Amino acid sequence: MRVLVQRVSMARVTVGGECVGAIGPGLVLLAGFRGTDDERALRFCADKCANLRIFGDEAGKLNRSLLDIRGEALVISQFTLYGDCRRGRRPSFNEAAPPQIAAGLYERFVELCRLSGMRVAQGRFGAHMLLELANDGPVTILVESP
Repeated sequence: MRVLVQRVSMARVTVGGECVGAIGPGLVLLAGFRGTDDERALRFCADKCANLRIFGDEAGKLNRSLLDIRGEALVISQFTLYGDCRRGRRPSFNEAAPPQIAAGLYERFVELCRLSGMRVAQGRFGAHMLLELANDGPVTILVESP
């Protein structure tokens, strides 16, 4: 599993002109899944995202987590995180989980994020989404399950 984590001051996702999820300060979590991902991988990434210390403290050091600042998370399924561009000009998505598997992994990841204490908004799995965000910093981190 891969999660591209972006620290944001705000973010919103729309589907067909309708806002389906929006957050204030917090994290956008773009989550990509492999068919071999399991509960352990999902738990690892949810815990890592909830506790990743990438928010400033009083001294400006990156010492606070999403839970510490009581921020929000917007979780978006992003199969293109497994795009392989090493050969040719068209990415291969062979490593990405097929939609029928990825949908369940995505829903379980969202559930685990909530169970970790995050306030979560989400996109719509499989839909064409328009994501608007203000990357704060910018801070962007890649989290991968072992």
